[in-house]
Amino acid sequence: MELRGAATLFLAACISCLIFLWKRKQKQQTSKLPPGPTPLPLLGNVLQLSRTHLFKSLVTLGEKYGPVFTVYLGSRRVVVLCGHEAVKQALVDHGEVFGGRGRMPTLDRIFHGYGVIFANGERWKQLRQFSIMTLRNFGMGKRSLEERITEEAQCLVEEIRKTKGSPFDPSHPIGHAIASVLSAITFGQRFDYQDEKFAHIIDAIQDLFLELSTFPAQLYEMFPGIMQFLPGPHNRILKDVKVLHDFVTERVQMNQETLDPSCPRDYIDSFLIKMEEEKQNPQSEFHTKNLVLSAVHLFFGGTEMVSSTLRYGFLLLMKYTEIQGKVQEEIDHVIGKNRSPATEDRSQMPYTHAVIHEIQRFSNIIPLGIPHAVIQDTQFRGYTLPKGTDVFCLLGSALQDPQHFINPEDFDPRNFLDENGSFKKNNAFVAFSSGKRMCLGEGLARMELFLVFTSVLQHFTLKSPINPQEIDLTPKASGFWHVSPRYKLCAHPR
Repeated sequence: MELRGAATLFLAACISCLIFLWKRKQKQQTSKLPPGPTPLPLLGNVLQLSRTHLFKSLVTLGEKYGPVFTVYLGSRRVVVLCGHEAVKQALVDHGEVFGGRGRMPTLDRIFHGYGVIFANGERWKQLRQFSIMTLRNFGMGKRSLEERITEEAQCLVEEIRKTKGSPFDPSHPIGHAIASVLSAITFGQRFDYQDEKFAHIIDAIQDLFLELSTFPAQLYEMFPGIMQFLPGPHNRILKDVKVLHDFVTERVQMNQETLDPSCPRDYIDSFLIKMEEEKQNPQSEFHTKNLVLSAVHLFFGGTEMVSSTLRYGFLLLMKYTEIQGKVQEEIDHVIGKNRSPATEDRSQMPYTHAVIHEIQRFSNIIPLGIPHAVIQDTQFRGYTLPKGTDVFCLLGSALQDPQHFINPEDFDPRNFLDENGSFKKNNAFVAFSSGKRMCLGEGLARMELFLVFTSVLQHFTLKSPINPQEIDLTPKASGFWHVSPRYKLCAHPR
C-alpha cells in the first residue's frame, strides 16, 4: 500500500511538472504573439469557439482582444485578423510575407499541397502564373467568354421556364449553369441538364461545400491526428473529392488522346502542352498530379462560389420585393425585353450593380477566407509572428466593418451607391479576397453574376411560396464557409 501511495504521489508530481513546463513553454512562445484567450492543454480554445457559428465567435473574441489576436485550434496556433484595416494591412501592404497558404487539414489530406489553390513557394508561383495566363487566353474578360455565359444563362432561363410558375428548388439548375461555364473553360465541353453523370458531379460539389462547413469538419481542423481514425460525416469529404478527382482524371485522359498542340481547346490541353515543353526541366511543377488537382480547384471553387452567391441573391430578392422591382425597372430601361444582357450594360445599371455587390457582401460566403501563413518571421502591429504561423484573415469581418458599411448586418444596396444614385466602390469589399492570393477567377465570376442575374430577372419575377417576412436568411451551415439556405421559389414569367 505504501509503495502504491508513493507511486501515485510520484505520478501526480510528474503530471504537475509536465503541466508547469507546458505552461512555461506556452508563455515563452506567446510572449511576443498577439493576445488571446488562455488555451487548455491539448484542447486549445475549443471551448471558446461556437460549433455552429465559428465566424461569429471569432469576431466576438476580436471585440475583446483587438483586431489581431491568437487562438489555438487544439494544439494548432492561429493568428486571427479582424476588420478591414488589419486584413488590408496583411494581404495588401505586407502581401509578400502573408502570401503563404496556411494549413487546412480537412483538405490537406487529399491535396497534400498540390494544385494551384493549396500550393506554396515555387510550385504556387508557377501554377498561378500559368493559370492566370491560360484563363486570359481562353477569354476571361473577352467577348468569346461572354458569349458562352450568355448562352448558358439563356439555357437556365429555358430550364426555369419549364417549372411554369410552380415551386422548385433552384440549387441544381443554378449549379448546372455555372458548372457548365467552368466545364467549357476547363474541359472544353458543356453538359445537358439531363446528363445524369454531370448532375452527380454537381451534387458532389454542393455536398462537399456543405460538409466542409459542418462541426465535424471543424473538429478535424483542430484534431486531425485523432479525427482521421474516427468514423463520421467528415469522411464524406473524401468521397466527394474522389468523385471530382475521378471525373477530372477521365477528362485528362480524353484530352491526351485527342490533343492537338497547335490548337489547345481548354485549360487541360494548355497544361498538357506545358508539361511536354518542360519535361526536361527537373524543377518544373507541370505534371499530372498538379494538372488534375488544379483543375479540381478551379472547377469546384469557381462553380460553388458563384452558384452559392446567386442562390442567396434570389432568396434575398424574394424577401425584399421592392429591391427586386427596382432591379427589374432598370433592366427594362437599359436592356429591354428583346435582347440578352451584355457586360457593357453594367456601367449603365448602377442600382443592379450595387445590388449584386450587396448580395456578395451580405451572403459572406467565405467569412474566414482560406488560411494564409507567414513565410518568414514577421513583425506585425508590434507583435512577432514566427515563420509558418497560420493566419485567418476574416474577410467577413471586413465585409461587415461598421466603419465602411451602414447597418452592416442588414441587406442594403446603399452601401454601394452615392447620394446621386451612381455606383460607389467600397475599399472594404473583399468578397474575392485581396493581395497576391486573391481569387484567380474574379473577372469570370463578376461576369457570370451580372449576366445570369439580369437574364433571370429580365424574364421572371421571383416569388416565395411563403410570406416574404417569414423567409429565413440564416445559413444552412456556418463553419469555415457559409452555406446558403435551401428553399423553393416560384418564377412567374414577366
